[in-house]
Amino acid sequence: MSATLNDTSVLSGQAPDPYEIFETWFAEANAAEINDPNAMALATVDASGMPNVRTVLLKGHDRDGFVFYTNTTSVKGNELDGAAKAALLFHWKSLRRQVRVRGTVTPVTPAEADAYFASRPRGSQVGAWASDQSRPAKDRAELERRVAERDAEFPGDVPRPPHWSGYRITPVEIEFWQNGDYRLHDRFRFVPSGSGWTITRLFP
Repeated sequence: MSATLNDTSVLSGQAPDPYEIFETWFAEANAAEINDPNAMALATVDASGMPNVRTVLLKGHDRDGFVFYTNTTSVKGNELDGAAKAALLFHWKSLRRQVRVRGTVTPVTPAEADAYFASRPRGSQVGAWASDQSRPAKDRAELERRVAERDAEFPGDVPRPPHWSGYRITPVEIEFWQNGDYRLHDRFRFVPSGSGWTITRLFP
């Protein structure tokens, strides 16, 4: 499939698959971006409706959604559990492209979390035990002391902490944005509809 979005390819009788478009764009981002092509902004809301946004790393994607991992007792974890809805933004500056995703949030299975945690570098595994993510820390020395303590506690394999797992965002909307001259960009929104997708061109 061509990586270029246009009326001919998108708004034709043979509607393209947004997951295939994403796969193509993501592969090109991996080839073009210098650092973290899998970086994505994650937007959540707290119980009062106040939004939060931060950058996380995509660690898996398929037709069930987009997966990332975190401390489930962190601010983001609490907001994801509370609202069960979130939004993502991929911005590949060198390619002048963006992908926006809005969707529902579900936890990954324990088996998925175990498998990904086992693939992480040991330092990251120990850090997941040592850091009370989002909570106040006295100073850097406190973090380093806790890392050293946890490293000594697990001389062999490091088990996955009970508070560390992943989330999957299943899209209810995917939007592709491609830069155009004079800010006349191309934007296409895909919304699930039955067994297919409703595709809409948006003004830039």
